[in-house]
Amino acid sequence: MSNKTTISKQAQQEITNLRETIFALRKVLEGQRYDKAVSVQKAIQRTSKENEQLKNTILNIRVELESLQYEKDESVQKTVQRSADEIFQLKTTISNLRSELESLNYKKDTLVQEEMLRSVNEIKQLKTTILSLRDELESMKFEKDAEKQGEVQHLTKEIEQLKTTISILRRDIETPQKI
Repeated sequence: MSNKTTISKQAQQEITNLRETIFALRKVLEGQRYDKAVSVQKAIQRTSKENEQLKNTILNIRVELESLQYEKDESVQKTVQRSADEIFQLKTTISNLRSELESLNYKKDTLVQEEMLRSVNEIKQLKTTILSLRDELESMKFEKDAEKQGEVQHLTKEIEQLKTTISILRRDIETPQKI
């Protein structure tokens, strides 16, 4: 029995050693589990913080994007408004220039018509003056011709009278006188 008892004690001792080993391994395992759980918690906390930071960054970027979009939209609106204002001003200027051009064309046409009418009236007046002067010239010519003819007739009569007088005087000279 002593052998059996020794084996039994040895087995007992081995069981105790195994139990102690199991207990030590369990303790190490639990320590590792605890460390792992702590590591996991820390990783979760880090991930959670990182996620929170990422969410904040995303939120900040979203706000900045919205702000940029608003500024862009506002800039586009201002540009469109300036363009619309400029287009309106240009249309107004074009309309004013068109009106002024039409007014100038009307004035020019009116002046041309007035000048043409004045020219026509002047031409008529000149034609009337020419006709009047022509009539006056013809009348003067006729009077001159009549005057010449009257003078010629008067001179012809005077010549005839002188011829008659000469003839009478010749006769008187040629016929002896009776005294």
